[in-house]
Amino acid sequence: MSVDPRIAALIPHRNPFLWVDRIISSRPGFIITEKDISHDLDVFKGHYPGQPVLPGVLLCEAIFQTGALLTSLMRSGRPEEQSTKLPVITRIGGARFKRMVLPGDTIQMEVALKETILPAQFFKGTVRVNGKVALRIDFATTLVEPEKNPPTT
Repeated sequence: MSVDPRIAALIPHRNPFLWVDRIISSRPGFIITEKDISHDLDVFKGHYPGQPVLPGVLLCEAIFQTGALLTSLMRSGRPEEQSTKLPVITRIGGARFKRMVLPGDTIQMEVALKETILPAQFFKGTVRVNGKVALRIDFATTLVEPEKNPPTT
């Protein structure tokens, strides 16, 4: 399945590091997204050969990108907040991994805004697979201006 074109308009993430395919629903302070976990992801070649499991850090990234989408959607209704600023992770806490995500699964991410204390936003996120919790995590972001001339390697 292809990626929802709204996503590219809302966050800067692109393949191969885009971990959200669809926005299922959203309202102020809350969003649900999905990602289909393809059998042919390169990560499965090494994690683990013969017994592929999606790394937990990528589940976290899917939640963080969903949080970035929520932030962008909330700012889109307020022209005074439109800018080139990017939400970056400033805090991760309480990650609890409950079950594995395997090739062929579809994960559903829910992110809720808990609190805003400018310039930070605090979120609670959940990843579900087959309707069951795979990850619960709290995280915070801060909006920052991107570097005008990022270093190249």
